[in-house]
Amino acid sequence: MDLAAVRAKLESKTGKQYWRTLEELAGDPQFEELLHREFPRQAPSDWDNSVDRRDFLKLMAASLALAGLSGCGRTPEQYLVPYVKQPDGLTLGRPQFYATAMPFGADAIGLLVESHEGRPTKIEGNPDHPSSLGATNVFAQASVLNLYDPDRAQTVTKFGEIQTWSLFVESAQALAAGMKGDGGARFRILSGIVTSPTLAGQIQSLLTTFPKAKWHQWEPAVGDGTREGAKLVFGSYLNTVYRPEKADVILALDSDFLGSGPGHIPYAKKFSRRRKLNGPDDTMNRLYAVEPTPSVTGATADHRWPLRASEVELFARALAAKLGLGGSVTLAAGAEKWLDTVAKDLQKHKGVSLVVAGEQQPAEVHALAHAINAALGNVGTTLYYTEPVEARPVNHLESLAELCADIEAGKVETLLILGGNPVYTAPHDFDFAAKIAFDKTKQKKVKTTIHVSSHFDETSELCDWHVAESHYLETWGDARAFDGTVGVIQPLIAPLYHTHSLRAALAAFSDQPGVSDYDVVRANSEAMGQRLFPMSSPEPGSFERFWRKSLHDGVVAGSAFAPLKATLKFSPASLPTPKPAPANEMEFIFRPDPCVYDGRFANNGWLQELPKPVTKLTWDNAAMISPKTAENLKVAHNVAWRGGEHGKVYSNVIDIALSNSKVTAAAWIVPGQADDTVVLPLGYGRKRAGYTGTNKGFNAYAVRTSGALWAAFAPSSAIRKTGQEYPLACTQYHFNMEGRQILATGTLEEYLKNPNFANEHAELPPQELSLYNGEAEFPYHRDKWAMAIDLNKCNGCNACVVACQSENNIPVVGKEQVMRGREMHWIRIDRYYQKSVKSPTNDPSSYDESLFNPPTFFQPVPCQQCENAPCEQVCPVGATVHSAEGLNDMVYNRCVGTRYCSNNCPYKVRRFNFLRFQDWETPQLKLLRNPEVTVRSRGVMEKCTYCVQRINDARIESEKLNAPIHDGAIVTACEQACPTEAIVFGNANDQDSRVAKLKAQQRNYALLGELNTRPRTTYLAAVRNPNPELESA
Repeated sequence: MDLAAVRAKLESKTGKQYWRTLEELAGDPQFEELLHREFPRQAPSDWDNSVDRRDFLKLMAASLALAGLSGCGRTPEQYLVPYVKQPDGLTLGRPQFYATAMPFGADAIGLLVESHEGRPTKIEGNPDHPSSLGATNVFAQASVLNLYDPDRAQTVTKFGEIQTWSLFVESAQALAAGMKGDGGARFRILSGIVTSPTLAGQIQSLLTTFPKAKWHQWEPAVGDGTREGAKLVFGSYLNTVYRPEKADVILALDSDFLGSGPGHIPYAKKFSRRRKLNGPDDTMNRLYAVEPTPSVTGATADHRWPLRASEVELFARALAAKLGLGGSVTLAAGAEKWLDTVAKDLQKHKGVSLVVAGEQQPAEVHALAHAINAALGNVGTTLYYTEPVEARPVNHLESLAELCADIEAGKVETLLILGGNPVYTAPHDFDFAAKIAFDKTKQKKVKTTIHVSSHFDETSELCDWHVAESHYLETWGDARAFDGTVGVIQPLIAPLYHTHSLRAALAAFSDQPGVSDYDVVRANSEAMGQRLFPMSSPEPGSFERFWRKSLHDGVVAGSAFAPLKATLKFSPASLPTPKPAPANEMEFIFRPDPCVYDGRFANNGWLQELPKPVTKLTWDNAAMISPKTAENLKVAHNVAWRGGEHGKVYSNVIDIALSNSKVTAAAWIVPGQADDTVVLPLGYGRKRAGYTGTNKGFNAYAVRTSGALWAAFAPSSAIRKTGQEYPLACTQYHFNMEGRQILATGTLEEYLKNPNFANEHAELPPQELSLYNGEAEFPYHRDKWAMAIDLNKCNGCNACVVACQSENNIPVVGKEQVMRGREMHWIRIDRYYQKSVKSPTNDPSSYDESLFNPPTFFQPVPCQQCENAPCEQVCPVGATVHSAEGLNDMVYNRCVGTRYCSNNCPYKVRRFNFLRFQDWETPQLKLLRNPEVTVRSRGVMEKCTYCVQRINDARIESEKLNAPIHDGAIVTACEQACPTEAIVFGNANDQDSRVAKLKAQQRNYALLGELNTRPRTTYLAAVRNPNPELESA
C-alpha cells in the first residue's frame, strides 16, 4: 500500500471530523476485527492484546492513511420519505394506530399497532376486542421483533436454491393439474389450528376441487383433552367460555387459565377486578389450584395443592363424588382434608362458582369439570358453551398419526405443510423427519413436499420447496377469538422480503392463483356481513361502511358465537376405573415454555432473555424437580457468587432415558412442585432456529412420544447424574435489596380488621433537625406524576417487562452478560416465596412446609422516581437530575459512566451499558426502534423514565388545546400492557385521579420508606382470601 498517496488523500479532507482513535477513523479491517474480539464470550483469563511500540506506530499510520479513503466517494442520493404527496391523515413525526389481530392457536389476540412513517414499532391491546380488552401478553408484545428478525426466510427456495414466486406457482399449478385425475387422492395438507374463516374457506374449496384429498392438523402445545372432553359429555365438540368475574369461588384443575390458553388475557383482567379492594367493606373471590408444577394461576391462588398430573383425575373424581355425582375415590390424608374443604366451599356458592380443567389434562378430567359445573348450576352464569372456534375441530394426535400412516403406506405424493415445524414438534416415535427426507438410497416416501413458514427451520431443510411466509403485520387475513368474534388482520407494512401468506400458497393450487389476499378476505367479509345482517335489498354502500367499520374497530360486529343450550349426556359414575399410576415411579410431564412456547419464538431475543415467571431462568430450559426429589436424587445447583455478578448458577446435569430415547438436561429445583415429578419444558434444543435460538437448552420433544404426549412414567433409575455441571442464567439472584423486608402481604381477615396493616410495622425515616424542607422547596403546582402498583393483582406474567423493552429500545445482552448481572430490563418482577402455613396433614415432620407448598408473590420494581433520590446526590456530572414535575431524569449525553448512581440506589433499578449492547449495523433492527426514545450507547446509565416521551406528547397536545392533561391521557407502556390492571399512572396532584385515590388507601406503602427517599412509585399490599378451615388445619 502506498501510504504517502493515502496520506495525501487524507489531507484533502475538509470540514469538522471527530474520532476517538486513529484506527477508528481509518476503518482498518484489522481494527474492526479487534473491536469484535474486544469482549469475546469466553475469553481466557490470560488473553493478551498488548502490542509493542513499533507495531503501534505502524498501525496508527496505516489507519490514518486509510481514513482518507472515505472522502473519495460521492454520497448516494436518498429519500427520507418515500412519497411526493403526503397521505391524508398523516402528520410527520406523529404515530398512527391500526387495528389488527394476531392468530395464536385457538385464539386471536386483538391489537392496536403503533406505526411511525409506515414502520410498525409497538404492539398494544385493542380495547374493543374481547380477547385483549386493551391488554396484551408477552407473545403479542414480542411479535414485532419477529417482523424485523434478520433470520427470517426471505424468498422461495427449492432444494435450498433461490426460486421466484412465479416458478412456484407454475409448479403448484402443474401439481394441481396432475391431481385432478384421481381427485387428489395422494394430496395432503398439514396445518396447525385454523380459526380464520377465510383460510378455512380456501382449504374447503380446495378439498371440494380435490374430494379425495385430506386435511390434517397438528398443534404440539394444545391438548386434545379439551375437545374430546366436550365430545364425551355433549356428544359433539363444543367451546367453553368462562366468566371469572361472576365467580366467587374458582377451582383450577391443573389449569393456568390466567397465564396461558385461549382467552387468558381477558380472564386475567376480569378475575383481577374481583381482587380489587378499595375499603374495608369490599369482598374478594377465592381461588383454589391443584397442579403438578407452579404456574401463574397457582402463584395467584389463595390455596394451592401440589399434586402429580396423573392424580388430578383422581382428585376430580373424588370431588364429583363429594358433590353427589356418583363414584367413590379415596385420596391421601392431606389431600382428603383439602378436598373436603373445597367441596364445601363450592356447594356453598352454587351458581357463582367455577371449575376449570387444564389443556394438558385428559378428556376425563374435562368431562368431570363439565359435570361438576352443571351440578353446581354454573352453566349460564360463570360459563357458557358455543360452537367450536376452530374451523375444523379434530383430535390432533390421531390426525397426525393418520398422515404418518398414509405416508408409510405410500398413499401420499404431495404434502403441503402450512406453518408449524412438525419435524421438530411431532412425537418422537413418529419420526416425521424420516417420512419426508431422502433415505440412504436417495429415495423419498413423499414425492413433493412444500413447507410455508416464516423461518427456514428443521422441517424446511428436509422439504423440496420452501415458501417464506409473511408476518401477520404484512398481510391481510382474519381470525376468530376464543368466543368466536372475528377480527380482521390488516397489514401495516409491505412485506420486507419476498414473502407470501398461507392464503397465497393455497391459492397457488386453485383456479385463481393470482387472487390477492385483500380480495379474498374482503369477499369473505362481505358474505359474513350478509349472514350476520341479512338484507333483501342492501343499501348502496352498506357493505363499504360495514367493511370500514370492521377495519377501524378491529372486530366484525355481531360475529361472536351465541351461547348454546348444551345437554349433558354423561355421568361421572359411567367413567371406567382409571388405570393406577405405576407405583414408585417418577412422572415426567411436558409443558409449553412460558417464554418460547412450543419453540416458535425460540429466535426471539426479547423472549429468550425474559425471566420465566416462576423460575426466573433465561436463555435455557431445565428439568424442574421438587426439593424433596432433588434430595433423593442427590441433585443440586450452586450459585457462582462473584462480586456484584450473581446470575450464574451451576446446575447438575442429568440424563433422562424415556421410551428408548435420551435427553441430557440441567436440573432446577422448584419449591412448590409435586414430589416425584419432573417437568420438561418444550420449545428449546432447536437445531435450526436462527442465530438467537439455535442450540439453546435441551430438546424435550426428543423423549415425547404419542403414547405419553403429556405425561410419561419411568423408575428413578431413568435419571442419571452425568457428573457435569451446566451454567444457567437466573435473574432472581440479581439486584438484592440488602435482605430488607420489602413485601407487604396479609389475609382478607387481617385487612378487614386492620386496613393499615401494610404500614403498621414500617420503620419511620429518621427525624433529623434540618433547615431544609424538601416538600416546601418543590411544591409542584401543576403536574406531579406518580405510579401505584397493586400487588393484589399482579400475577407475574411479564407483559410489562416486554412492553417496556419494546417501547424504550432496550437491548438484548445475551446469556453471558445476564450471568454477570448485566441485563438491561428497566422493570423487573421479583418473585418471593413466603413461609408456608401448616399443611392439611398437620404433620410438620413429614416434609418442610416452606418448600413443599410456599405461597408465592410477585413485585414489579421499576425506578421509584424518588423525591429525595440518592442517585441525584452522587452524580458528579449532573447526568441524573430532578425535573419540574418530579421525575428523576437521565441526561444521557452528560453521563460519563462512573456508576455512582447505581451504587447509591437502594432499589437496584439502574442499568449500565457495560458494552455496546445495541445493534447499530443490522438494517432490519433499525426499523424496529421507537424514534421518540434515545438509543443509548456504551458507557451510559439508563433506567425507567415513566415513559417520559408519552408525558411530553400529552403535554404538547394539552398546550395546543389550552386544557389540562386529563386523567388517563398518559398511559405508560407497562400500564397499557398489564392484563390485570395492576399498574396505574397519573397526576398525584389531581385528587380525583385514579393514582391519587389508590395512594390514599390504607394498603398503600412505600418501598424502603424508612430510607427517606420518598418514592413516587408506591405499592398496595397483597391480600389473599384463604379459607379459614384450611388456615386452622
